[in-house]
Amino acid sequence: MSKRSLQKYLTDLSKEELEEQVLELYNRIKEVKTFYDFVFNPREEKLFEAAKFKISKEYFPPNRRKAKKRRSVAQKEIKQFRILDADPSKIADLMLYTIEIALVFNADSPQTQLAFYKSYLNTYNEFIKYTTELGIISFYEDRIHKIVKDIEAQEWPNSHLYELPY
Repeated sequence: MSKRSLQKYLTDLSKEELEEQVLELYNRIKEVKTFYDFVFNPREEKLFEAAKFKISKEYFPPNRRKAKKRRSVAQKEIKQFRILDADPSKIADLMLYTIEIALVFNADSPQTQLAFYKSYLNTYNEFIKYTTELGIISFYEDRIHKIVKDIEAQEWPNSHLYELPY
């Protein structure tokens, strides 16, 4: 269905029918519920802390299980914040936090899989692009320098690709 068709359909509905449909969506689709919960009660800090916990749990599980090291978990959390149109500084912070957690984990148990290093280079480049476009990159200068320095110290195979944006 095109956007135009949807608009026509919605304008043909009565107010009660429209309310009923929105409530049905709210009850059936988790993403709709999350969206409306965020719109009417944006507990951004609580969601932010929960996202950071999920990301850190991938590398340091609280129940002594083996770390899964899935970057996709962090990407999902970042994407959720973008969908909710959260504060850009929170999104940028999550991007950097993802790399910082990976650095802490790698310091304790260096990785042999090149995909690990490549995926964090992607996160770094996404962060640089995102914060540059928004003009907020200067707020993260110290953290960026520390990340690049730590990557070089840990001798990541692709450390030469982590360029400082200024």
